[in-house]
Amino acid sequence: MILEVATLNIKKGLSADFELAFEKAQKIISAMAGYCNHQLQKCLEEEDKYILLVNWETLEAHTQGFRGSAEYQDWKKLLHHFYDPFPTVEHYIMINT
Repeated sequence: MILEVATLNIKKGLSADFELAFEKAQKIISAMAGYCNHQLQKCLEEEDKYILLVNWETLEAHTQGFRGSAEYQDWKKLLHHFYDPFPTVEHYIMINT
């Protein structure tokens, strides 16, 4: 399993709108092949900052399957205009349980 970690900095004052848009967008990602689960968490120390944690069966399920899909275009339309700067996205594998 691969953990995608995205740091999301939302434009000032748009967090409520972002959260509403994410409610719609999460239906897109959760229907993708290779998707396992996700969490969106809001930072306590920094206003308008979130992390998105998504577990994928494989790296390719995210980087090729999701990002290469028509559904990703819908995801982008819903969410990408909220970000400043564009999110940092990294992938992790578990080495110790």
